[in-house]
Amino acid sequence: MEKSLARYIWSNTRLEQIWILLVVAASMVPYFLSFDLPKQIVNGPIQGKGFETRGATQTFMHIAYDLPLFGHVEVFHGLQLTRFQMLIALSLVFLVLVVLNGLFKLYINTYKGRLGERMLRRIRFELVDRVLRFPPAHFKRVKAAEIATMIKDEVEPMGGFTGDAFVQPALLGGQAVTALVFIIMQNFWLGMIAAGIVAVQAIVIPRMRRRLLDLGRQRQLTARELSGRIGEIVDGIGTIHGNDTSNFERADIAARLGLIFKIRYDLYQWKFLVKFINNFLAQVTPFLFYSIGGFLALHGRLDIGQLVAVINAYKDLPGPLKELIDWDQSRQDVQVKYNQVVEQFSVDHLINPEIQKVSTELAPHLNGPLTAVNLTIIDDSGKRVLDHVSVEMNLRESVAIVGESGSGGEYLAEAFGRLIWPDCGKVTVDGHDLLEMPEAFAGRRIAYASSDTYFFHGTLRDNILYGLKHAPLKPYKYDGNAATAFKWAMAEARRAANPELDLNSDWVDYRAAGASGPDDIYRFIRPVLDAVLMSQDIFDMALRSTVDTVAHADMTARIVELRQALLQRLNEEDLDGLVVPFEFTAYNPQATVGENLLFGTLKRPLMTNRKLAAHPYFQALFKKTGLDIDLYTMGLEIAENTVELFNDLPPDHPFFQQLTFMTADDIPDYQALLQKLNGRSFDVATPEERAAIIRLSFSYIEPRHRFGLLTDALMAKIVAARAEFHEHIPADLNAVVERYDPERFIASATLMDNVLFGRIAHQQADAPERIHSIMRDLFDQLGMQDNVLSIGLDFDVGPGGKRLTIVQRQKLNLARALLKRPDFLILNRPLLGLDHRFQDQIVRTVLGDLHDGDYHPAVIWVLSNPTLAELFDRILVFDHGSVVESGTSDDLLERRKRSHD
Repeated sequence: MEKSLARYIWSNTRLEQIWILLVVAASMVPYFLSFDLPKQIVNGPIQGKGFETRGATQTFMHIAYDLPLFGHVEVFHGLQLTRFQMLIALSLVFLVLVVLNGLFKLYINTYKGRLGERMLRRIRFELVDRVLRFPPAHFKRVKAAEIATMIKDEVEPMGGFTGDAFVQPALLGGQAVTALVFIIMQNFWLGMIAAGIVAVQAIVIPRMRRRLLDLGRQRQLTARELSGRIGEIVDGIGTIHGNDTSNFERADIAARLGLIFKIRYDLYQWKFLVKFINNFLAQVTPFLFYSIGGFLALHGRLDIGQLVAVINAYKDLPGPLKELIDWDQSRQDVQVKYNQVVEQFSVDHLINPEIQKVSTELAPHLNGPLTAVNLTIIDDSGKRVLDHVSVEMNLRESVAIVGESGSGGEYLAEAFGRLIWPDCGKVTVDGHDLLEMPEAFAGRRIAYASSDTYFFHGTLRDNILYGLKHAPLKPYKYDGNAATAFKWAMAEARRAANPELDLNSDWVDYRAAGASGPDDIYRFIRPVLDAVLMSQDIFDMALRSTVDTVAHADMTARIVELRQALLQRLNEEDLDGLVVPFEFTAYNPQATVGENLLFGTLKRPLMTNRKLAAHPYFQALFKKTGLDIDLYTMGLEIAENTVELFNDLPPDHPFFQQLTFMTADDIPDYQALLQKLNGRSFDVATPEERAAIIRLSFSYIEPRHRFGLLTDALMAKIVAARAEFHEHIPADLNAVVERYDPERFIASATLMDNVLFGRIAHQQADAPERIHSIMRDLFDQLGMQDNVLSIGLDFDVGPGGKRLTIVQRQKLNLARALLKRPDFLILNRPLLGLDHRFQDQIVRTVLGDLHDGDYHPAVIWVLSNPTLAELFDRILVFDHGSVVESGTSDDLLERRKRSHD
C-alpha cells in the first residue's frame, strides 16, 4: 500500500483536485472585492466623498483597460448615479458578492464531500479486498473485531480529509492571504500587526498540538483493543459462564475503560488549553486595531472607511487561519491513522488478485490426481505437524485417513482445502500448483468441509447455496427509475474503483449443482439433505414457520386441499381424535382460552396477550359478559398454583417448558403480586393488576395444564363472547387479529396450524410425531415437497448460524460441500457431533447412493470413527505427521496378521 496518504489521495483523485483548485482560485476574486466594497460605501455615498455639490454624480461600473498593442480599451462607459443611487447600487453589488461567495462555498463543499465519500468507499473496499487476499495463517494473529473497527471507524476521517487534502489549504490559505494583503494595502503597520499575530499562531499552536496527536494515537489504539476484547467476550461467552470468569472480564474491561478515560481526560485538558491560547491571540488583534487604528484615524493618517475595511477584513482572517491550523492537525492525525492502517494491512504473501478474478464460465472437470509432494507443514509453535508427506489421490477414488487427533491427517486435508499453506513442498492438481490455480477453477472443483463450521447471517437457503455463488450469471432486469439509479450506482462504483458487480443479479451457478435453473434446484437439494439426514429438520422448521404468502402463493392457494386431505387421511386410519378442529360455535379444549376467545391469531409483535388484556374494547367486553371476573378468578388460581408448584425449582428445570402462561423469571413478580392482592376483590385491584392476572388465563389449556379451572358453563360463556367480539370488533383490533377461516390461509399462523386448522390432542400418545409423519406423506402425495422445502429453507440461521444446533451446522456444512458436486470432496472429520450410527449411515450414502450418471467424485475423508475405513477404496494411516501405512482394508489387515505372526 502507498505509505503517504497525500500521495495516495493525489494519485487517485488528481483530475478532480485540479478542477476544484481552479474553482478555488476563481473564488478569490469576488472574495477580495467583498473586502474593498465596504470602504467604497463608507467613504463614497455615506461620507459624501465626491458628492460635495448638490446634484453631483459619479460613474458606476466604468470598465476600461490599458492593453499592450491595443492601448486604452473601453468595455463599458458606466452609469452616472447620484449619491443615493450610488449607495443603493454599491449595496446591491455587495449583496451580489455575498451570494456569489456563498455559491462558491456551496459548490466547493459539495464537491469536496462527494470526493471524500468516493475516496472513503475506495479505501474501505481496498482494505476488504486485501482481507480477502490475506494468507490463511495471518487470520490466526488478528482479531476480527479489530479489523472490522479499522475498516468501519478508523478510516472514516480519511474520507473527510480527502476533499480537504489540497482544497482546504488552497481555499483557507488563499482567503487568509487575501485578507492580509488587503489590510497591508490599507495600512502597512496594521498589516504588520496582523501578520505578526498570524505568525505566532502558525508557529506556536501546531507545536502545542503535537501532544494532542500523541494522545489521539493512544486513544485510537486503546479503543481498537477494547473493541477486540469485547469481540472476544461475545465469542467466548460460553467459556466465561462455564468457568465463572465473568467478574474477571468485568475487571479487565473496567481497567481498559479507566485507561481510555485517563487518555481522553488528558486530551480534553490539553485541547482546551490550546483552544484558549488560540482564541486569546485571535482576540488581541482587534484590540490593537481599535486602539492603534483609532489613533491613526484621529491624527488623519487613516480614514474611517479604511479602518472599517481593515476591521471587516480581519474579521474574516482568524476563521480561515484557525481552520487552516485545524487542517494541519487533521492532516497529521489522519496520516498517523493511515500509517497504522497501512501497517496492519501490509501483509506478506497476499493472494494474487488474478487468482480471485471473476469468471462466469462453468469450471471444467479436473483430469488429473490431487497430489501432495514432499509436503511439510509447521504450526505456530514450530512443531512439524506434517513431515515430508507425499501422497496421490486419484479421480473417483475414495480414501479414508485415520489416526489420532493431531497425527497429521487433518493437516493434509486442510492443505488440500487451501486452508493452510505448505512450509515446504506443494500440493498439485493435474500437475499444477494448487495455490497458483484460479479460485474460479480450484474453488469450484474441490470442496472442503470440517466440523469447524461458519454460516453467514441469512436463511438456510442462502447458506446451502453459498458454495454456488461465484459470479453474477443472470442480470437483474431494472425498469424505469430503477434502471437509471442502477446506471448511476455502477458509474459511481467505477469512479471509486469498486467492481461493477450487481448484488441483485442471480449469482447461483445452478449448472454446477446439476440443475437448469431456480425452478428445479430443489430436486438436487433434496437428495443432498436426505444424505446428511437433515430433511426432517428442514421439514420441522417449515411446519413451525409462518409462510410468506407472496413468495409461496402455490402453497397458500392449496391450503384447503391440504386440510381436506389431512381429514380424509385421519378418517381412513381411524385417527379422527388426533386433531380437534376449530369450529366457530364450539370451544376447542386443546386450544388456549385466548385462541378460543379470539378464534384467530395475533399478528405479533403488533399485538401481545398483555396488550390485548389491557385493550379498552376487551375490558368492556369482559365487563359486559361477566368474563372479567371469571378470567380474573381463573388467573388468580393459575398464579397461585404455579407459584406453589414451581417456586422452589431452578429456572432451567424442564417443567418450565410445559408452562405457556408464565416463565421462570415471572415467578417472583407474580409471587409479590399475589401477596399484594391477598384478600382483595376484583373491584379493588388496579387495571394494571387485573390485566396482569387476566392475561395468564389466555394461555391456559385444560388437558395440558390440568388445574381443573374450565367448566362447561365457562366454555359456553367464552364461545358466546367470541361471537360478540367479532360482531363489533374495532378497526385497530381487526387489523391485528386474524380470524380462523376454513376456506382461507391464515398468514399469521404457522404452516402446521394452517394445515391442521385445529389442535393436536395432547392426551394422545406420540400424537405430534404421528401428525408430522402423516403430513410429510401428504406433501409427498400432493407433489408439494419442494414447496415445503422452500419454506423450511427460509429459516433464518442467525449470526454465525447460532440458531442451529451444532449437529445441524455440521450437517448443513457437509450438504453445502456436496451440493457443489466437486471432483474432489475433502472431508475433515465433518460429523464429530453425530453418534457413530448416524455417521455410518451418512458415510455410506455419500460414498455410493448419492451419485448418479457419470458423476462420481473422489472422496478424501478424515474419519473420526476408524471402523468406517473399510468402506473406502484406500486407507492412509497417519502418526506423528507421517503416513505410516497405506493400502486397502484387506491389505492392512493382512499386514497386521503377518506382523502378529
